[in-house]
Amino acid sequence: MPSAGRLVGRSAELALIDALFDSATTTGVALVLTGEAGVGKTALLDTAAERASEAGFTVVRIVGSQFEQSVSFSGLTQLLQPLAEEIPALPPRQAQTLQAVRGLSEEQPAELLAIANAVQALLSRTAAQRGPIALVIDDVAWLDRPSAVVLGTVARNLRTASLALLAASRTGDESFLSSTGIPSHEVQALDEESANALVADRFPAMAARVRQRLVAEAAGNPLALLELPVPLNQAQQTQRGPLPAVLPLSERLKKIFSVRVSALPRATRELLLLAVLDGSGDPHVLERAAHGSDALTGLAPAERAGLVRVDSLTGRLVFRHPLTRSAVMELSTSAERRRVHLDLAEEFPEGSERRVRHLAAAAAGPDDQVAALLHDVAYGTLRRGDAVGAITTLLRASELSSAGTVKGRMLAEAACLGANITGDLRNVRALLDDAALADPVGADSLAAAAAAASQLLNGEGDADTAHRLLVGAIRSHARPGHTDDNILREALHTLLMVCFFSGRPDQWQVFDSAVTDVLRHSPDPLLHVLRGAFGDPAHAPAAVLDVLDELILGLTRETDPRRIVRTALAGAYVDRLPSCRSALRRVVDDGRNGGAIATAIEAHFLLANDAYAGGQWDELPHLTDEGLRWCATHNYLLLGWSGQFLRGLLAAARGDNRSAREIADRLVCWGNPRGLGTLHLYASHIRALSALGSADFDSAYRCLRSLGTAGRLPSHMPHSLWLFWDFTEAAVRTGHHAEAVAHIAAIRASGIPSLSPRLAMMTDAAEAMATPDAIDHDLFERAIAAPGAERWPFDWARICLAYGERLRRARAGAAAAVHLEAALSTFRRLGAGPWCARAANELRACGVHVTTVASSEEGRTPLTPQEQQIAQLAATGLTNKQIAARLFLSPRTVAAHLRSVFPKLNITSRAGLRDALTRTMTAS
Repeated sequence: MPSAGRLVGRSAELALIDALFDSATTTGVALVLTGEAGVGKTALLDTAAERASEAGFTVVRIVGSQFEQSVSFSGLTQLLQPLAEEIPALPPRQAQTLQAVRGLSEEQPAELLAIANAVQALLSRTAAQRGPIALVIDDVAWLDRPSAVVLGTVARNLRTASLALLAASRTGDESFLSSTGIPSHEVQALDEESANALVADRFPAMAARVRQRLVAEAAGNPLALLELPVPLNQAQQTQRGPLPAVLPLSERLKKIFSVRVSALPRATRELLLLAVLDGSGDPHVLERAAHGSDALTGLAPAERAGLVRVDSLTGRLVFRHPLTRSAVMELSTSAERRRVHLDLAEEFPEGSERRVRHLAAAAAGPDDQVAALLHDVAYGTLRRGDAVGAITTLLRASELSSAGTVKGRMLAEAACLGANITGDLRNVRALLDDAALADPVGADSLAAAAAAASQLLNGEGDADTAHRLLVGAIRSHARPGHTDDNILREALHTLLMVCFFSGRPDQWQVFDSAVTDVLRHSPDPLLHVLRGAFGDPAHAPAAVLDVLDELILGLTRETDPRRIVRTALAGAYVDRLPSCRSALRRVVDDGRNGGAIATAIEAHFLLANDAYAGGQWDELPHLTDEGLRWCATHNYLLLGWSGQFLRGLLAAARGDNRSAREIADRLVCWGNPRGLGTLHLYASHIRALSALGSADFDSAYRCLRSLGTAGRLPSHMPHSLWLFWDFTEAAVRTGHHAEAVAHIAAIRASGIPSLSPRLAMMTDAAEAMATPDAIDHDLFERAIAAPGAERWPFDWARICLAYGERLRRARAGAAAAVHLEAALSTFRRLGAGPWCARAANELRACGVHVTTVASSEEGRTPLTPQEQQIAQLAATGLTNKQIAARLFLSPRTVAAHLRSVFPKLNITSRAGLRDALTRTMTAS
């Protein structure tokens, strides 16, 4: 850095930073500095921290560490250390949460959302007590995943405190800030004038020709400008001639750092290696691991050389640039690194994760004891929500295993977790091949079978082969003591999903037979709940729902993405998804941050499912779009059909019958040859809804009647819970009253109304529809007045429509109009064009004047409320970014809505919005 801490050529960046801190005195703000390595991001952060401190900010610094990426909460601990005095003043639960993160409590850290809330509370309190806070983060891409997720949540909610977040990351590096929408500024290389000024300020005695060559070779990179002069001068003095002709910049910088590190005393280099491999920067750890020597005194030569410094705020050792750490590692031998890892392992308690990881890094060859410990660490890492870290740890455990049997099992388990959780479906085959090479006899192990079955099911949709493979492996291997619970649960869950998609009762019977004995020795409440509430809710014991509700209550503390998604899956057909939204969004965020992709895909579609049921139809395409992109990228073909089904259902409800038909046809074409009965059900649901919207009751009846016998509820067909109302309407409107009555009687007898308030509402309405006109209308009234009916607007509006139709035929026109108008209003809000037309026709028959509502096939679909709002704002001249800020949306979401608005209004650009909206209002 130039004298007096002055930065050369950075006036624009410093003005930007000053403005950031000025704004932070009243509201939370953030900025990310990006740029190539050595461009000066860290120098800008240092200067910013000084300026913030002088302006009265409490400065908190966090530096990502490459080694500590695998150590949970290592980054967050850097934030909590300087604010530790404020923690006891927080509410007890939040204080305990943060103390657990710091390792000062015997409690395990809570789930990440609770930690994020506690951190936000701590920052808000600190800001209130001390004044504004400057949170300065360097090397954000190297933060450990749990810390990154928590800080990402904080970044999304900056406005709740007087907080300035200033971060730095290399250009192209993905980090927790990448998807937050925080403004960024790319730090450019210095121009020639500034580069010359910097070199002249720092090296005033440098010869002019050397300076010219330096400026030309460095190409404006400040780090190269500051580091290259020494070797360039040395080259000139030794060669007594021209400067070296070829100096590759990237390699040259590494060499420069190596030269400076190698010039240090041996004891200092050893301490630097200790600091690199520890990664925490805690001088107390360094001193203990260095067997009591004064670490800071021993590091003084490195500090004088400008390689490291002690942060005045945190007291931690900070490397001046990441390449310094790389140079230290390059100059060390493998024996030296192993010895340091062993020293560091002694600083952590027996069995702790950091101790085990250091022992694993210290192992020169196979070490079965460490491999076994690392295996346990892998599943602990998975339970904390870091699926990628768990697989990486399993692979390292396989490397340390001497026995081929154990090595093969570790590789197979990594393949299984990759297929089911992280989205590594395309790498499963390679891992299984490696497992077979390591242990040819164990190639049919339970882990290998589970991995292969997941690949067959999700990739090819081959449910029959996957079923045979899993059942055989479970019966052969899942005996007490023969395999661990972790992989057994994965195998059983995969088998359950095979049975669900096949939709065949005989496969479910084999499933029950195969797992009965297993579950006696390895009880898993979640598997029992999935088997009942998801596999066959119409015949599940009532106690299953009680356990499910307890599991859902625990989702706020759950960090394992598998258990979050599987708990939500168990609640899908019994209307428990709204209580799972927050946890599912965490799983999606983890997938976006490079974590568990496969579970994130499932979470996406479960959220889309909830959006459809809850009438948030504008959100459904965005949710399915991202999930389907991930399916295509990672080859999850079967999961993709779940997203396509939801898109087809929405198209049918909104009257886009062409799209609905195409999706239904593709579902049948792909699913029927593979024996995937659930995909056939999906297609029938889409076709029936399209027919009902168009008042084609005959087609709807034929479609639904083909699925089973009226009056009998087929076992293991959970999707039938979403079809009995459709079947009742189709049967009644086609004169098959007896079938409708028999079917509703079966629904009542099975206890389905007790599964959820929505199913109770739908059962009352279906029974009312199936009841002859002469009977009173109490059931309709009870259904319409059901508590919480507004949570299912499409279902509720259909009941209002059916009741209005009944009243109109009974010549109660005034009463009918009330319910028909309620239905029409809701259908319009949802954009359900054909249903609007049905309700409008009934209203006209009551003598009520209604404007024409066209379906998408007849003309333009009405704008949804959110599209209307966005269109009106765009018509005033606001940009997408300004609209997004006003409506708390992303600019991408605004753009997507506008792309939908233009064809609906028959315009091609924003210029036509004002006139088109005026015409629409006039027509209404």
